[in-house]
Amino acid sequence: MQIVKRNIELRVDDSLMRVYVASPKAAGKYPGIVFYSDIYQLGGAILRLANYLAGFGYVVAAPEIFHRIEPVGSVIEPDDLGRMRGNDDARRTLISEYDADCRAVIDFLKSDNSVIADKIGTLGFCIGGHLAFRAAFENEIKASVCCYPTGIPSGKLGKGVADTIHRIGEIKGEMLLVFGTQDPHIPENDRLMIINTLENGKIPHKVFSYEAEHTFMRDDGYRYDAAATTAAWGEIIAFLKQMFAV
Repeated sequence: MQIVKRNIELRVDDSLMRVYVASPKAAGKYPGIVFYSDIYQLGGAILRLANYLAGFGYVVAAPEIFHRIEPVGSVIEPDDLGRMRGNDDARRTLISEYDADCRAVIDFLKSDNSVIADKIGTLGFCIGGHLAFRAAFENEIKASVCCYPTGIPSGKLGKGVADTIHRIGEIKGEMLLVFGTQDPHIPENDRLMIINTLENGKIPHKVFSYEAEHTFMRDDGYRYDAAATTAAWGEIIAFLKQMFAV
């Protein structure tokens, strides 16, 4: 499916938040996805992932998660300096600010003429996987895909301690988790804690683990794993298709 791309601006707490939107070219109405990047924001690797998903029939809306700190359009390079910069941006962003951004993107999708208002989901990577997990607390989110989400058991997300692991009961939809078994940022104990908490909360969920490292779905890094990425996308697309019947 061919897609079209655009950038929109949303105002959140008097800060301009750029949102990259990729959607099917064919006229119609489609499910909407709140799409979260990793700490490097909307660089080429992340936009390719967003575009790929849009090609399966979704309106994908990807916000710049550090818009209160970084100038509009800032892309953080995925190197040592970029890692320090992105992590510092994350530490300086309030948990409540992340939540407010989520609300704004959901409201945008609900108001967009090309989106089926009652079919909204979320997908994210790394810190974005954690943000996608938190997005599941919103009533509109029917399906959440969290790819190697960091900081959920520890509460590490932004300024303050995130209460994510303690709010499982607020999830109304279904979850899909993607992990790399060689990921030092989400060790086995953390993975098991997340899974067990979902099970104890009776939250419908699926878990797929691959013999891969952290950020294995970024095609511009040394940890990229094409086979694991292809397998993960197959499960993600099948899950979303089932959830939204597209």
